[in-house]
Amino acid sequence: MSKSTPKTLVGTYNFDNGYGASVIMNDISYGGKMGLYEIAVLYSGDICYDTEITDDVLGYLTTPAVNDILSQISNLSPKT
Repeated sequence: MSKSTPKTLVGTYNFDNGYGASVIMNDISYGGKMGLYEIAVLYSGDICYDTEITDDVLGYLTTPAVNDILSQISNLSPKT
């Protein structure tokens, strides 16, 4: 599901392992004013702060960096 307005770009991704991601770019996101993205790792729809990828949101990301992180999230082992 994606939503776009002149000042906000939002994308939500869900993967088979239970993880997902929220990708945003807006005037208050980390890097948004520079045309860069912020990503949060999600688990079961909530922000997840305990993955090997990060323990916070990641900001100031280029499109290739976002794609790399999305790939990493999709490859995380499911929580047991």
